[in-house]
Amino acid sequence: MRIPVYVQIVIGSVRMPISKIVGLTRGSIIPLDRKVGDLVDVVVNDRTVARGEVVALDEDAEQFAIAVREVIGANES
Repeated sequence: MRIPVYVQIVIGSVRMPISKIVGLTRGSIIPLDRKVGDLVDVVVNDRTVARGEVVALDEDAEQFAIAVREVIGANES
């Protein structure tokens, strides 16, 4: 149980041409394929294992976490 794994929280994705990527500057906005309130994917070693909701850990919303709302079975991902 002490084997390290790579965990990602995926809030969305987008496909963009390189010409747009090289034109990004500070403050640029990249629209994603998810809406506010949608669940985010919890990915472990490139496999989606759960979906969760982003939550604030403190009143100042300086730290965030994921509240798991759905666990994905091996045959569902």
